[in-house]
Amino acid sequence: VQLQASGGGLVQAGGSPRLSCVASGRNFIHHAMAWFRQAPGKEREFVAGINWNGGTKAYADSVLGRFTIDRDNTKNTVSLQSRNLKPEDTGVYYCAARFAASYTIVRDESDYDWWGQGTLVTVSS
Repeated sequence: VQLQASGGGLVQAGGSPRLSCVASGRNFIHHAMAWFRQAPGKEREFVAGINWNGGTKAYADSVLGRFTIDRDNTKNTVSLQSRNLKPEDTGVYYCAARFAASYTIVRDESDYDWWGQGTLVTVSS
């Protein structure tokens, strides 16, 4: 699976950018997907995850209620819609995939097998 993320850029605080990730390869529907981010000088952290059919979603406490993850298995895409962005949301956002047919969302990055190149989101105050 190859992943290509897009949608980052410079955003004012309070903005609502939408990040997208397109997957190439077979069996996208057999993969759980997630977004992680890495702020400058910090470790990469889990942001949101979605299981293979979209029936289960999970969010980091810091984005709960502001971010929404979705997937379209007909288009091999996963998206992250954000709203009310804050300067602390600044970072490189990565989409990731793991082969899984369960309803459990895994938050540990070591469990993800494929990663996109990342897209930078910079939130100005």
